[in-house]
Amino acid sequence: MSDSKFTAPVVQELLDSELSERSLIPSLQEKILTIRNSLRPGQQQMADWQSGPLAISAVPGAGKSTGMAAAAAIAIARQYERSSSRRQLVVVTFTRSAAANIKAKIRKFLRDNLSLPQTGFFVYTLHGLALNIASRHSDLSGLQLENVILITPTQSHRFIRTAVEQWIVNYPDVYLRLLEGHQFDGEETERLRRQSVLRTEVLPELANTVIHEAKSSGISPEKLREWSKQTTDEYAILSVAAGLYEQYQNLMRSRDFIDYDDMILAALRVLENDSARHIEQNQIFAVFEDEAQDSSPLQTQLLEILASNREYEGMNTDAMNLVSTHFPLNLVRVGDPNQAINSTFTPADPIYFRQFCEECDRIERLATMDRAGRSTRIIIEAANFALKWINNQWLATTKTNNKQHPDNRQVPFRLQTIRPVEVGDPQDNANPAPVGRGLELYTPRDIHHTVELLSQRVIELFGEDPTKNSAAILVRENRQGRWLAEALTPMCKEHKITLYDVGERDRRSHVPQEILALLQFCDRPHSPDYLKAALEALVQRQLIPTQDLNALASLPEEFLYPGPLAEPQPETVQKAARLCRSLLRARLELPLYQLISFLALTLNYDQAELATADKLAERVNQQIAGNSSMGGMLSALSEIVSSERFEPVETEDSEERYTRRGQLTIITMHKAKGLDWDYVFLPFLHENLIPGRFWVPPQSQFLGDFTLSEVARAQIRATLHEESIIPDVSQAWEVAKNLKTSEEYRLLYVAMTRAKVMLWMSAAQKAPFTWSKPDNLQEQAPCPVFPALKRQFPECVVNLAAISKQV
Repeated sequence: MSDSKFTAPVVQELLDSELSERSLIPSLQEKILTIRNSLRPGQQQMADWQSGPLAISAVPGAGKSTGMAAAAAIAIARQYERSSSRRQLVVVTFTRSAAANIKAKIRKFLRDNLSLPQTGFFVYTLHGLALNIASRHSDLSGLQLENVILITPTQSHRFIRTAVEQWIVNYPDVYLRLLEGHQFDGEETERLRRQSVLRTEVLPELANTVIHEAKSSGISPEKLREWSKQTTDEYAILSVAAGLYEQYQNLMRSRDFIDYDDMILAALRVLENDSARHIEQNQIFAVFEDEAQDSSPLQTQLLEILASNREYEGMNTDAMNLVSTHFPLNLVRVGDPNQAINSTFTPADPIYFRQFCEECDRIERLATMDRAGRSTRIIIEAANFALKWINNQWLATTKTNNKQHPDNRQVPFRLQTIRPVEVGDPQDNANPAPVGRGLELYTPRDIHHTVELLSQRVIELFGEDPTKNSAAILVRENRQGRWLAEALTPMCKEHKITLYDVGERDRRSHVPQEILALLQFCDRPHSPDYLKAALEALVQRQLIPTQDLNALASLPEEFLYPGPLAEPQPETVQKAARLCRSLLRARLELPLYQLISFLALTLNYDQAELATADKLAERVNQQIAGNSSMGGMLSALSEIVSSERFEPVETEDSEERYTRRGQLTIITMHKAKGLDWDYVFLPFLHENLIPGRFWVPPQSQFLGDFTLSEVARAQIRATLHEESIIPDVSQAWEVAKNLKTSEEYRLLYVAMTRAKVMLWMSAAQKAPFTWSKPDNLQEQAPCPVFPALKRQFPECVVNLAAISKQV
């Protein structure tokens, strides 16, 4: 047999075998189809996207992030198939932790389901995306990152305060008109009081509100002055706001400081340049945005420009605005307008996402993700009922106020019903069975009775094995959380339940304050006040035992360096003294720029706190570069602590920290968004907090029955919403009231939809008027939704008399 006759059949067999094996390997299209078929109907519409605009309006618990990650992975896979170009998908979300979460999910789909490289996409926060563009084109953006300092100013920030003082000097006549208010008899004591209120409260609040509102919408001080000419209010509020805004901007530029809005503006300056815009657009094949209900006008404009592949030759910023109405965009926006809970303290406004949904609906590019498997059915029914009841009440009130054609854009909720998932849904334990009644409605005697009932229910639910369940108490404000944490600590210790109070520390970092306390001690160790503050920080961090700090701090020299004739110090005092002396040695031996990092290690910070300390050190060292001294460092730190919301570095496990099993978490309703627990407790549901009362502080009532800042906000938004006229003061005040009422009700809706198997709600008959004085109890009306829920779900109302007999 010749070699050719032998090898030919063998080669043919190998080819047949290889083809057979290949046929067993699923193609990329088959893998895409497998992912798609594992999704719910609303998620599938996202996965089917190939080009153009698409709006996804999702209900709570519908699986937005999972759907977006799957759709992103499929879009990247299709891009691999159809093109050899290196264009990327850009995914934008609201927080750094959300960005890390969705990035991990996209990578998992690419690796495990599609067998593709984990590339082809970028995930950013909106500000991170803007900063990335601005830094790549620093000549166009005007941002030289090595020279500028990013700040998050608050109402008390030095720049805001200085802007107020400079405005008063530049506009004395307008200031005197504010000082006179509605009535003024010229009495000197009253004049001084009003001056103090205007300088420390009214004008800083107006400046802070308007600066954020205007900058986030691309509105200049000059534009505000133009709008002011269309108003007739006696104080010319928008003109005052324009002057404050102008002074603030001048101060920021003079010191090379920027805020978050400056990042967006800098990126838009880059995109006004034809060449730079083409470079950026040619790197992107589409933009996916999560939490779109929280976007501001400028953020929306930035994403629309990036998502468009059309030419914008010679087009200015105004012409590029709202390009979606003129050009097709490769833009997918996902959000839930019913979870918009940031618009009264940020420039975010759900009206813009609602408008995008309406535009997409007109061209049949709107999808609704209304199937949710998170909660048991009774909780879904309660949330749906609350939504419809609130909307009906709002419409009834609006018609009563002689408005025949109410503005449906301002209705608190988009009519969007949560529906349970279908049989065979891929989610494990979707729409789980309820625990107990699933929904429990209580009316305790007072807040102390509330704690008794809540404690009793927690003990029952955690049972013998607390590690199986997760639970959270959602509060409206942190003061309630602090009071509850103190009241519940003995019960949690007795029953070995971990109590985790999220509190202020996650919203405003404690790191700068602790570092400042130790540095002030290092600078002046003989000061009793500074020594006591440092010792308090060390006790708080559990580095030294709790003891009488006043006794130690009263005689710093004897405590730190006891003489040979001094009485022997107890071991607890010796430990504290040794640690304090080590801090003083470090001050002498270490260079100044290393001190903050050393103190962070001394305080035994965890990973997130160390990262926050590094961020703080970089910020301070940058700020004192021209004056590197202990005095300069202390001054910079004091400014950050007293007047800035220094944001901690987020870690990827923040959600895990809040939702651990075996843990009872106390967290605000705002912070709870995006999270869920088996059991959720909503105590203290009273009308004075939800929806709350829109009131004018007594000290500023000399200006009228309104606040300047809220009137200015409503007037600016009316103009941005393209209303025909700017509302006068009384109309603007009513608009501001409606905005707050709507947002508070949406916040309650968010809180209710965090629960999986049991939702516990209560409104005590007696509660504090203000939680700064929790012992001052008085009769309080419940949140209006609460009695409506009791009427709708009478089987869920808990009989407290029966409970008392059982006990």
